[in-house]
Amino acid sequence: MDETKRLLVIGAHPDDPDFCAAGLAALWVRRGGAVTFVSITDGSAGHQRESGSALAARRRKEAQAAGALIGIAYEVWDLPDARLEPTLALRERVIRAIRAVAPDLILTHRPFDFHPDHRYTSTLVQDAAYLLTVPAIASDVPHLSAMPAIGYVYDGFVKPAPFRADVAIDIGPVLEEKLAMLFVHASQFLEWLPFNMGGEALRDAPPDVARAWAREFILARMAEVADRSRAALARRYGDGRAQAIPHAEAFEACEYGAPWTEETIEALFGEGGTDHAR
Repeated sequence: MDETKRLLVIGAHPDDPDFCAAGLAALWVRRGGAVTFVSITDGSAGHQRESGSALAARRRKEAQAAGALIGIAYEVWDLPDARLEPTLALRERVIRAIRAVAPDLILTHRPFDFHPDHRYTSTLVQDAAYLLTVPAIASDVPHLSAMPAIGYVYDGFVKPAPFRADVAIDIGPVLEEKLAMLFVHASQFLEWLPFNMGGEALRDAPPDVARAWAREFILARMAEVADRSRAALARRYGDGRAQAIPHAEAFEACEYGAPWTEETIEALFGEGGTDHAR
């Protein structure tokens, strides 16, 4: 029997899986696991100058190049960016995709987000969850015999419920790998995000200035995750080490999947301590 652990990260856009879980993915690969990233949409709306099929093709190449840096599969689907709808047909496509990977752990967005593509990606995964084990649904692909664990990636939204870190990991050992993956998504981290989030001074910034801004932006987000996940880091690594961790990724258990027991967490996240999911 194949004992390889499989991680599947389903994001709304190319670069979403990397931004939220590239550190975990890199650590997973180091431990001999298999990782698949999926972007539900083609990313064809995320740029200030480019759009449509040309941008979609560019972002697909970026995603595949980012995945190649750590040796993971990276799929970008053909659905238009900013137009995602959680249809029945798409639900079955998600079911088939999950069954094809047969993951031990699925990660996706929480359903609370200002971007509709993020919300609906979460809805699609949640709606697919129980049906993964139902033979009569999407019957052309064998059903799963056991439910995988399912979790949410970090976000900072607090209504209707704030993110709860059930597991947090120190990404220091793979931080540069994560940064390298994100910078491969040049259309986003060196062009679109500086334009969209960096303010007027960065709207036409040269590449070196944009890169410096993007690095600080990414590191600040990873520091925010660490700061808001100290309790989970302490459960995992002990309080002394937890307080010294500057950059982290964190994940919240989804009750629609297999329970996140102490044994499950150790098997999936490895090299931990005494994490206890609620």
